Amino acid sequence: MTTSDPIADMLTRIRNANTAKHDTVDVPSSKMKLAIAEILFNEGYIRKYDVIGEGSAKNIHITLKYGEDKNEKIISGLKRISKPGLRVYAGKDELPKVLGGLGIAIISTNNGVITDKEARKAGVGGEVLAFVW
Repeated sequence: MTTSDPIADMLTRIRNANTAKHDTVDVPSSKMKLAIAEILFNEGYIRKYDVIGEGSAKNIHITLKYGEDKNEKIISGLKRISKPGLRVYAGKDELPKVLGGLGIAIISTNNGVITDKEARKAGVGGEVLAFVW
């Protein structure tokens, strides 16, 4: 089944697996989702991710990260900002800060999919995809 918003589907799968305290979650693969998984890995929100499968049946196998016990979640919130019905763009001067800098905003720019901190450093704006905290 095709979804109208595959990025929101990915974030919802991660959020649901995190709430249910699963170790792993599988998400259908795309270049944008791989870039988002790379950011989540680099920022320390997930333990690891792998691409599994062949051809059009590729999936991203994401291993979630928890604290000392599974009751302590590393990802306490995921929120999709720019939706297909309402795109949200931010210029280089108005990039959002998530929880005063404690979380990250994932921005799609002409330099690729990067965090809000990297976008500020590069001096670029773009589409605000999601907030993670």
